[in-house]
Amino acid sequence: MSIQTQSIEYKDGDTVLAAHMAWDDAVAGPRPGVLVSHAWAGRSDFEDRKAERLAELGYVGFALDLYGQGVTGHSPEENATLMQPFLDDRALLQRRMRLSLEQLSAQKEVDSDRTAAIGFCFGGLCVLDLARTGANVRGVVSFHGLLGAPGNTAGTKVTSKVLVLHGWRDPLAPPEQVLAFADEMVSHDADWQLQVYGNCMHAFTNPEAESPENGVQYDPTADHRSWDSMWVFLNEVLG
Repeated sequence: MSIQTQSIEYKDGDTVLAAHMAWDDAVAGPRPGVLVSHAWAGRSDFEDRKAERLAELGYVGFALDLYGQGVTGHSPEENATLMQPFLDDRALLQRRMRLSLEQLSAQKEVDSDRTAAIGFCFGGLCVLDLARTGANVRGVVSFHGLLGAPGNTAGTKVTSKVLVLHGWRDPLAPPEQVLAFADEMVSHDADWQLQVYGNCMHAFTNPEAESPENGVQYDPTADHRSWDSMWVFLNEVLG
């Protein structure tokens, strides 16, 4: 096994975006590709490492970029400022997700008929929106993601299988929002699953999340369990 990485530049209008792609060059021929959608701070080492771990599993990992090349936040205030335009304009978010999927699918290492997407926190919302638009992606996985519906996808057929991995004590997606999400998925006639980790807060996969007073806390057990659940799910949807 030899994991290779490459920066992939692409554009949305005048905005240059830069993804981090990883693959195992010991694998012959095209193989399934998996988008990795970043949290509110922008693409970071966290997402890049997830792409490389996916490559170790035999996929092409593609840590996408929604904000622009080199654009990252370094405080909660900066992160919120970067994220808010995408929450306000979900069509913009959805367009950049679809552009990222197109770039992944266009790579020679990728079997474009077998793609999936995973996302963390804000990135969880992003991959759910990708599915909500009816994109040609076999499955999406949200890790402690935001769950609110975008308001522009009612009546759309969700063809992607959906897995939501959620901390029950997450203040950013409280129980009433979880139930509303379930109703939404039923309205889309989606193939969806929800796994809840009872004592977990937001950002349970991020070792740097240490703010329980704000409902943000790493949980190594949930981190391990959720990755294993993702692996089983990807085996199912990507074959």
